[in-house]
Amino acid sequence: MPKAETDDVQVFGIRHHGPGSARSVLAALKELKPDCILVEGPPEADSLVAFVEREDMKPPVALLIYSPDNPKQAVYYPFAQFSPEWQAIRYGVNNYIPVKFMDLPMTNSMALEEQRRKEIFELIEKTLKEEDDDDDENHNDESEADEIVKTSESFHPESKDKMPSISKDPLSWLARAANVSDGERWWEQMVEQRRDTKDLFAALNEAMSGLRESLKDEPADKHDADEPYREAHMRQTIRQARKDGYKNIAVICGAWHTPALSNMPPAAEDAKLLKGLPKTKVVATWIPWTHSRLSYESGYGAGIVSPGWYQHLWDHDEKIVEKWMSKVARFLRDKDLDASSAHIIETVRLAETLAAMRGHSAAGLSELNEATKAVLCFGDDTPLKLIYKELIIGDRLGEVPAETQGTPLAKDLEAQQKSLRMKAETGEKILDLDLRKDIDRGRSHLLHRLSLLGIKWGIIEKSKRKSGTFHEVWNLRWEPEFSIALIEASVWGRTVLEACEAKAKDQADKDPSLQDLTELLDQVLLADLTNSIRYVMEQVKSVSATASDISHLMHALMPLAQIARYGNVRKTDVETVSEVIASMVARICAGLPAYCSALNDDAAQLVFESIIQVNSAISLLNEQDQLNLWYECLQKLLLDANMHGLISGRAARLLLDAKVITTDEIKRYFGLALSLAQEPGRAASFAEGFLQGSGLVLIHDVALLEIVDSWVSGLGEEQFKQILPLMRRTFSSFTPPERRQIGERIKQGQVVARKQEKSLDINHERGSLVLPTVALLLGLSLEGE
Repeated sequence: MPKAETDDVQVFGIRHHGPGSARSVLAALKELKPDCILVEGPPEADSLVAFVEREDMKPPVALLIYSPDNPKQAVYYPFAQFSPEWQAIRYGVNNYIPVKFMDLPMTNSMALEEQRRKEIFELIEKTLKEEDDDDDENHNDESEADEIVKTSESFHPESKDKMPSISKDPLSWLARAANVSDGERWWEQMVEQRRDTKDLFAALNEAMSGLRESLKDEPADKHDADEPYREAHMRQTIRQARKDGYKNIAVICGAWHTPALSNMPPAAEDAKLLKGLPKTKVVATWIPWTHSRLSYESGYGAGIVSPGWYQHLWDHDEKIVEKWMSKVARFLRDKDLDASSAHIIETVRLAETLAAMRGHSAAGLSELNEATKAVLCFGDDTPLKLIYKELIIGDRLGEVPAETQGTPLAKDLEAQQKSLRMKAETGEKILDLDLRKDIDRGRSHLLHRLSLLGIKWGIIEKSKRKSGTFHEVWNLRWEPEFSIALIEASVWGRTVLEACEAKAKDQADKDPSLQDLTELLDQVLLADLTNSIRYVMEQVKSVSATASDISHLMHALMPLAQIARYGNVRKTDVETVSEVIASMVARICAGLPAYCSALNDDAAQLVFESIIQVNSAISLLNEQDQLNLWYECLQKLLLDANMHGLISGRAARLLLDAKVITTDEIKRYFGLALSLAQEPGRAASFAEGFLQGSGLVLIHDVALLEIVDSWVSGLGEEQFKQILPLMRRTFSSFTPPERRQIGERIKQGQVVARKQEKSLDINHERGSLVLPTVALLLGLSLEGE
């Protein structure tokens, strides 16, 4: 094994997450029996190490280091059960061996990051200023652009062959040298599947030393500007451990750092480098993590491709392939897909054959995936994608002790989750709530409160099965990032209720638009924020009383209508809302006709949608006085000869649907609107407004279809081309069956038949009764008289 300055330090280079690395480290520690263990990680978390032996600490978990002044400035250090660092820490704690983290303190790292950010902003401002001073010189300068490209390539030679930099991904370069497709597969074959770990760490140290030696004359890699500081602090921590009297020190770090820790420079150099680094205040805590957040796809820099597979490798020492395929088969059966015992046997045989052909000692994940696709998935990628998501990556969520929850708000949330029996889970879960039950109503309040705080644990879905007002269907999914959101929300209060009350009042005080206020009122009612409801309601009354824009009133009406209609189901007081609604409806009905005058096409489309929304809101409330006001307003829109056709057409349709005007009256209005005397564009707009969204009225009323058909048939060629886009848009809003039935009626001649039928429908018997009088008037005599 590689030695540091003396034989009292042994450095074990690992990959941050891997079952093979974890087993190798554990075996090496048991053989070494160190009196001190140093682990790559933030020293601010030293006081949290003791928690790892707790039964209620279940990985995956992560150390969260954040700035209390700016919680969004945060860093995560994830640990899985198969992480070498996790196993090293557990070994030390269980055997009463001091365990310390040795990376550069986050108090320095975050301060350095903030310092660089300020420098970048200053550079950008300076560049922009120079461009403003001499715009011509700084634009279209091809020679300067070429120079930048050349400089970039010299710093990143991998850009030509798409290889990452050595320091960023050394495994890819080792894989390339070994003629293996990628670094992940190389590491799995050489380390994770390895059973004999003798000389493993020495070999890794030698490989990394060779790679670092190749960078000796290269410019420093800008992707990790903290690396010199980090390795200097690691070395200083090792030296301090010696000073503290430890004689047998084990160092666990990323394999890339082993050469820098095995051959240390003079202490004075490191001390000089670390002197005067900036500092900032940070806080450390444990939080739950997930396997999905350990994957490359999550954006995690040290991520792995297959956390679920690695967990399987850690859990099982024997018959790994057979047990994996049994797990896959159970999963497929749960999805109602065929997976018999014969399928499993054949898949295992195929995977092992592929491994043998490729010269591997055992079948790996790539062989298993190929065999699974061929045998169990019948060549279809779709089931394999499900296996990848649910098994190869997985959605396991860790647990941490309650004492590690960093804020009172987080502790209050955990207590409510327990009392309401709502366990935080990473997988999607459908929760159907009956708001007539106390526990379900409490769950709904909690989810709405968290949503108000920006923590979207659940999203409301529309259920086709449950249409009652007392039902809510939620899609729940817990994300690790909610831990940061809880810390950010802590500025509002120490409990979920207190934080929501404070944030709601703050939003109301910011004097947003009437629509924003009504949406906020809806939120506080759904969240049952008793102290905030009256406060926000007063703001709504104040703003609505002075609102002069009809469009704002129209947009704000629906949220208020929903509050008034469904509030009592939640046992919330909504009497005040009705007063505001009555006032708003009266003002909308009084001002809408004037507001709709002289609208262009774009404005008319916006008003059209608002009218539909207002009609839905007033219909939802079903207050007769408000309905009468609204119908009078719609009749004014219909009878105004100068009204945009889209608006008058929709007014006619809403009045017909409400049975305020008869079918015969509609035919008269429709006939006038579509007469050839009307300008074709306005006539088409009227038809669009009347018909958009539903063609049933044309299917069930042949006379109305006849009017439309006659109007279209009577248009000239140029007029037809003019209105064609509008008519296409109108008919595209119909469902396919509606369009088909209308077309069939026209094709089968039902409209023409109706015309002929009307012209021949003569009652001769009744007509003969008037013949004597007509003859007398005309001075004629009837035959046979």
